[in-house]
Amino acid sequence: MLKTDLHTGWTVRAAGGPIPSGIAASPVPATVPGTVHTDLLAAGLIPDPYLGGNEADLAWFHRSAWIYDTVVTAAPAGDGERVDLVFDGLDTVAAVSFGGAEVGRTRNMHRSYRFDVRHLLHDGGIPLSVRFDSALDYAEQSERELGSRPRPYHHPFNAVRKMACSFGWDWGPDLQTAGIWKSVRLERWHTARLATVRPLATRDRLTVHIDLERAADVPVTVEVTAGEHTAVIELPGGIDQGAVELAVPDAPLWWPAGYGDQPLVDVTVTLRDSTETLDEHHSRVGFRDVQLDESPDEHGSRFALSVNGTEIFVLGLNWIPEDHLLTRITRERLEASVDRAVAANANLLRVWGGGIWETGDFYDVCDERGVLVWQDFPLACAAYSEEEPLRSEILTEARENVARLAPHPSLILWNGGNENIWGHEDWGWKEALNGATWGARYYYEDFPALLAELDPTRPYHPGSPSSPGFAPEDVHPNDDRHGTRHEWEAWNRQDYTHHDGFVPRFCSEFGWQAPPTWATLTAALAPEDLRKESAAFLLHQKAEDGNGKLDRGLAHHMRVPADFGDWHWATQLNQARATRYAVDHLRSHAPRTMGSIIWQLNDCWPVTSWAVVDGAGRLKPAWYALRRAYAAIRVSFVRRGDRTLLAVINDSDLPWRESARFRRLRFDGTVLAEISSDVSVTPRSVTLIDIAPSLLAASDPTREALVADAGGLRATHLFAEDKDLNYDPAAVRAHTVAVEGGYSVTVTAASFARDVAVLADRVAPDAVVDDMLIDLLPGENHTFQVLTDSVVDAETFSAPEVLRSANVLTSPAKVG
Repeated sequence: MLKTDLHTGWTVRAAGGPIPSGIAASPVPATVPGTVHTDLLAAGLIPDPYLGGNEADLAWFHRSAWIYDTVVTAAPAGDGERVDLVFDGLDTVAAVSFGGAEVGRTRNMHRSYRFDVRHLLHDGGIPLSVRFDSALDYAEQSERELGSRPRPYHHPFNAVRKMACSFGWDWGPDLQTAGIWKSVRLERWHTARLATVRPLATRDRLTVHIDLERAADVPVTVEVTAGEHTAVIELPGGIDQGAVELAVPDAPLWWPAGYGDQPLVDVTVTLRDSTETLDEHHSRVGFRDVQLDESPDEHGSRFALSVNGTEIFVLGLNWIPEDHLLTRITRERLEASVDRAVAANANLLRVWGGGIWETGDFYDVCDERGVLVWQDFPLACAAYSEEEPLRSEILTEARENVARLAPHPSLILWNGGNENIWGHEDWGWKEALNGATWGARYYYEDFPALLAELDPTRPYHPGSPSSPGFAPEDVHPNDDRHGTRHEWEAWNRQDYTHHDGFVPRFCSEFGWQAPPTWATLTAALAPEDLRKESAAFLLHQKAEDGNGKLDRGLAHHMRVPADFGDWHWATQLNQARATRYAVDHLRSHAPRTMGSIIWQLNDCWPVTSWAVVDGAGRLKPAWYALRRAYAAIRVSFVRRGDRTLLAVINDSDLPWRESARFRRLRFDGTVLAEISSDVSVTPRSVTLIDIAPSLLAASDPTREALVADAGGLRATHLFAEDKDLNYDPAAVRAHTVAVEGGYSVTVTAASFARDVAVLADRVAPDAVVDDMLIDLLPGENHTFQVLTDSVVDAETFSAPEVLRSANVLTSPAKVG
């Protein structure tokens, strides 16, 4: 087979809609893969949609049409030769013309397309054009034909197979891209080609399924090589499917991060006829088994994932597309983002159902790092028609992508969709639907049947959240006794302490908002817009009443600052506390609870959101809180009803034995009660320690803290909320020296200092600090290491907007 990429010589031009005159005038150079937004941005014809109020100014894109043009030079087809024009992805509503003839139309960005163009080849240049029409126009027309179905946002994203968050989300912009977003090429072949190769590896066995497309009815041979093992099958003429099974008793086991190594084995599939090699396929596999335990128990029914027979407490993060403009996402960006998850001690990423079927690069990166992947089918927060033409598109894309992703050992779970079953039960859909289809057939019949055929090696979950094995009308899909749970009542209406009221079997979504880091925010907004009520700030705050929820969430614990800089720090600190509080609660309930998946790891642009890493890849304070909360060994104070306990978590393979020192002390350092005890925790388990009454009997709750230290780890418990505590607002001072690669900032406490942080990005945009949110007792110090290429005045690290803590938020002068 000969493959020729067609990525050069493209232009794009307006073809219809409310295009500004300066853009409609002439074609501009186009990058393929790419989108119209990135091409016009590169040409200087539109402003950066991520800055200021530009997103709203580019809404005319929603009704626009565009034509991509290039010229292809390709020799005529030989006898018996097939020549296919292959698009790996078109976004979204497109008509493809080759040599002046229309060869196909597309309505789905989540699948590939192949067109036979051998009859259109001739010597000389052949024009190739792709016209993209408005996906919004198409979705609205489709909705009129199929009937309106409930959704949370204005645009009918559920009526077209395009990335749902293309149309805007409560953390993402409404840009509605169009373009040739994946590779395009000509493929020349004869006799037969490998249409699909599907390697399925378990702990000691590899089965490779092969589907052929034939151009001649002759015998062919398929050879499969995996490491040192090889097997061959013959496929007679007329047979276009086969399977090769290899026993690999000596296979090196692939393990998740924190449980072992991640050896990957190259797999080569070679297709031959009697004279030559016709086609080859290369992939990698990891040998491991995956199980999901959903057995009943005294609490309800379990939801526990196992790899190679070992149960895994999932320390996860939800994953959205790394950039709203998808074609700007490189493998290097994916590596950096996944590495940030690994550095936060996470072992799983959940690919959320309002985005895309993730790329091979994403999965390769996870395979190499031992990061488990939970892949949603891309259906989110809406009712979906089960009628044609939408039904065929959903099932066709599902078949293609299941086969494409099946080789990856990191893929551990298929999930039917996001919040669709829950929405049907709780969000008023039943009345709105009035008996119309809403997607149940996909979740309960189609996807399970497809996976039974294509990938029986992995478990399937019908929806997040859902309670498998029960009809939704019998057991609520968000019941904490079964399956998966999303906990959004805490953020939307309560407080992060609301988590204490539930013990989910597996919590696959929960989180708390905060603005991006200061450097990211100030790069996106003009100085005059650095107000939480400014139009530009609110355009970058997509959550319903998001700022109101931020303020109400603060008010439970802290005074709400009037100064914007203080408010920015306070909301970031509250997000960090909410994160660690919820995670500590969930982990302390293992093995009843066996999973925590924070919403969310990343952002796709600069925005106030639930992400712990902002849209520029900078670490928010919550990331540091999560890293500590997800550590293999963790000590933290937790609540059980009206009791305060110390939870000691050992998620390692070795026993953990240390002496724990408990002290109740005044903020000035005076020790009021002290007890030491030995702590022993077996591997992969949790020990809860009762606290002696003398340690909890605070004589002045506004000036005392309970501190537990064990094995270099510290847990702190306060007896009142920050707004009621008599912190010393000037409890710390810093001394900074320049060191190789940056600066060393030593902070010393004169009084108890809570959640000390050095916000290094406020000194230099490239600056990154090694740790954050440190509790210091009087006389203690901590040295923060700051990496930066910038040369700055060392004194700036002592500036009040840089050297932060909870203490500085207590001054009445700083609140409104």
